[in-house]
Amino acid sequence: QVQLVESGGGLVQSGGSLRLSCAASGRTFSAYAMGWFRQAPVKEREFVAAINWSGLSKYYADSVKGRFTISRDNAKNMLYLQMNSLKPEDTAVYYCAASGWPIATMDILGNHAKYAYWGQGTQVTVSS
Repeated sequence: QVQLVESGGGLVQSGGSLRLSCAASGRTFSAYAMGWFRQAPVKEREFVAAINWSGLSKYYADSVKGRFTISRDNAKNMLYLQMNSLKPEDTAVYYCAASGWPIATMDILGNHAKYAYWGQGTQVTVSS
């Protein structure tokens, strides 16, 4: 079992920045590739970013490339999502998730069904 707790969400103006954090506990955090997903009201959960166990491979949704950065600190069991140049369409509940593999391709890590563990989510609201 892996327990995940997100934090860092909030209300920010368009063009602003937020840094989301995800604290992991339980089984070895470094054994898992990790991902961030988001879900806006009446929309399906969508992929935002993913990172493999070492942090050397990162994947991003086209909608956030160049604005968001995913990172991890295995020594601290932490996952991060730095979000810059935020837009109103980024408004959603953001979830961190742990996959079942240390390394995987974008085809797998971009699919929310491939993740075994999820946090409770943190709300991000971007005002125009």
